[in-house]
Amino acid sequence: MPAAGFGALDGVRVIDFTQMLAGPFCTQLLADQGAEVIKIEPVEGEESRQAGPFRPEDKLRDFGGYFASVNRNKRSIGLDLKDPAARGIALELIDTANVVVENYRAGVMDRLGLSYETLRERNPKLVYASIRGFGDPRTGKSPYSEWPAFDVVAQAMGGLMQINGPDRHTPLKVGPGVGDLYPATLCAYGVTAALFRAARTGEGQFVDVSMVDAVLALCERTVHQHSFQDLIPFPEGNRHPLLSPFGLFKAKDGFVTLAAHFDAMWVKLCKLIDRPDLITDSRTATAAARVDHRDFVYEQLENYTSERTKRELTDLLGGKIPFGPVYNVAEVFADPHIAAREMIVKVAHPGLDREMSIAGIPLKMTGTPGRVARRAPMVGEHTGEILREIGIPEARVSELRAQGSIG
Repeated sequence: MPAAGFGALDGVRVIDFTQMLAGPFCTQLLADQGAEVIKIEPVEGEESRQAGPFRPEDKLRDFGGYFASVNRNKRSIGLDLKDPAARGIALELIDTANVVVENYRAGVMDRLGLSYETLRERNPKLVYASIRGFGDPRTGKSPYSEWPAFDVVAQAMGGLMQINGPDRHTPLKVGPGVGDLYPATLCAYGVTAALFRAARTGEGQFVDVSMVDAVLALCERTVHQHSFQDLIPFPEGNRHPLLSPFGLFKAKDGFVTLAAHFDAMWVKLCKLIDRPDLITDSRTATAAARVDHRDFVYEQLENYTSERTKRELTDLLGGKIPFGPVYNVAEVFADPHIAAREMIVKVAHPGLDREMSIAGIPLKMTGTPGRVARRAPMVGEHTGEILREIGIPEARVSELRAQGSIG
């Protein structure tokens, strides 16, 4: 077990019925802050274990990088939830828990006899959280409630793809799975808020996050643009529709980003690049003028940046205006900020004789900093251990394993 007291959620027990990316990332956020997360998987393991990528020398192949990156700090128990005996074990575990998190399609847990209503009767303080593509009917029935969804669907229907792309005619998916990761983050926030209330009132509640709703919230500016300006925003490449300069610029060996849309920043930038004429030019003298003449602004700046390396531009502009070079992942690994903030951490990996790197904990807290206390679990790695903790005799554990109810 992780050492007690390393996170603000020490003492909170989470029963994790999640799979793939959104649900596991949510419960990992809770685990990083000290919650005891028990991951309930099919006896054969959840599907994302085989999603890779795998190191060539890994002959065990219990899980790859995908699973490793969103399931640290958890224990795993294998249960065949179609088996009444296994469902009984799940209910016993939930009776001891503070939180249940699941991201099945609507109705799956109900059909298994594990609905929120059933569990609330047994455990009134329980916080029950779900992440689904279009939410749960309990909080507002969507006409798409039964539709399956993944990240790309949430990005599309939440409006993100329609404002992301190289030009106004080409919507583009955002690279990382933000349609999963942002809903997961909101769900972790909802769980902690519901836990706070349960501690005061003794009453749990249902926490519902729709992936599409979350992406819409992430795109909040499109709502006020449409409401206040009657606009339908479209992709604008690497520029900002309301601010200038605010975006991407070519360098001699790649790209950099900078923002100098406020007048004071613009004056400072012009002095740094030895272009005092742009301070008084009618096309660039004010924030409004710089938006109206964006093409000219970007052309003038790129004439300067394209003749210099990312390193030269960093030495000149870094720390003086909002500025950052565009990194590839190798450059991310090498950056001293990443090291100082412990944002790349190494963990053991079953089947390998060396540690592997995963992303670290982005939430920093002084009193309860959280930590990466254990690698992701092998499938059913802690089944016997967990069952003994809830008082199931060893003989019964062996019997359940022999009949395939547990793994």
